[in-house]
Amino acid sequence: MAIRTFLLPLSILLLLVAGSAVAQLEIGYYSKSCPKVEAIVREEMVKIISAAPSLAGPLLRLHFHDCFVRGCDASVLLESTKGNTAEKDAKPNKSLRGFGSVERVKAKLEAACPGIVSCADVLTLMARDAVVLAKGPFWPVALGRRDGRTSAATEASRELPPSFGDVPLLAKIFASKGLDRKDLVVLSGAHTLGTAHCPSFADRLYNSTSDPSLDSEYAAKLKSKCKSVDDGSVVSEMDPGSYKTFDTSYYRHVAKRRGLFRSDAALLADATTREYVQRVATGRFDDAFFRDFSESMIKMGNVGVLTGTDGDIRNKCYVLN
Repeated sequence: MAIRTFLLPLSILLLLVAGSAVAQLEIGYYSKSCPKVEAIVREEMVKIISAAPSLAGPLLRLHFHDCFVRGCDASVLLESTKGNTAEKDAKPNKSLRGFGSVERVKAKLEAACPGIVSCADVLTLMARDAVVLAKGPFWPVALGRRDGRTSAATEASRELPPSFGDVPLLAKIFASKGLDRKDLVVLSGAHTLGTAHCPSFADRLYNSTSDPSLDSEYAAKLKSKCKSVDDGSVVSEMDPGSYKTFDTSYYRHVAKRRGLFRSDAALLADATTREYVQRVATGRFDDAFFRDFSESMIKMGNVGVLTGTDGDIRNKCYVLN
């Protein structure tokens, strides 16, 4: 398949080497210790996505949910223990998928380069490759992240951007991670991939009054699938008709008041985010969006990273060494 790459501006490339911890991330970090790391990840990802194309969205979402809590340190992958409820068991993370795929890739890397590549780097590379294999853009990933030793469900519930959030709330959460309003509207474009369970959006359908930010025809279609607010057995495509392909059709849905979540609809209520949605929705700026998404993913992948002697290199991603 053809890989779409873009020349990123110097200011964004400098993000790969800016800041004290981030400065220790490098393109080619494993060039001597595990030179085939990206090839191994890509080979396994090709097999994973070929067998289950619908996993591209969940694997991208895993990376998002990791980076927004304690930074990109693979804390979302840790299992709960008798004395600790981990992030993955927080309510917003109950629907996360793809953990088995991460372990599969990590096992391949452990076989090739024992104790070298962190789970945080594995997840970052898998998220990038998930986008590429779904026909989205490629971007360079600086490596050298280390794995966190702490994972708490309470932090995930507090830190993750909620699907019901408006732009002021979401922008505040993004700003706390060093991400701006443009990153917010650009990274929302990740909703072009994947599905969502009814409880995450069905309150828009079953309130006492209909949600004016939701197209009535689209609401009727969603109601025909979700029979109640609590119907957790049914999923809906976040980008109907294109949920396995990374493209700009998400923005066309949002522009027509057909965004699945309140947070999608909220993008039309803010001047900055609305302008971006309407621009990309024209279909004339796909390459610009791909560039923007690459830039924002690089920024997000640098959030709160552990480097140097901080953290660990876990042998298995779901448990501390």
